[in-house]
Amino acid sequence: MEVIFRELDRKRSLCEKLAGPYIGISPRTLQAWRVQGKGPAFLKLGRAVRYRICDLDDWLEANMRNSTSQGEA
Repeated sequence: MEVIFRELDRKRSLCEKLAGPYIGISPRTLQAWRVQGKGPAFLKLGRAVRYRICDLDDWLEANMRNSTSQGEA
């Protein structure tokens, strides 16, 4: 699966079924985060929810920590 993600352009979007594993969480967690107003940015296209690869990568970088004592992003 990593090979597929590396080949995709960063502006391409993924459904939550693929976006969750891409960042290491379940699609259900992404759903919960959307309701709570947290997590990575997403696109709403009609009823479809999509996550751009560049937004997922940016969200991961913004949540990088060096110790457990660092605060929330």
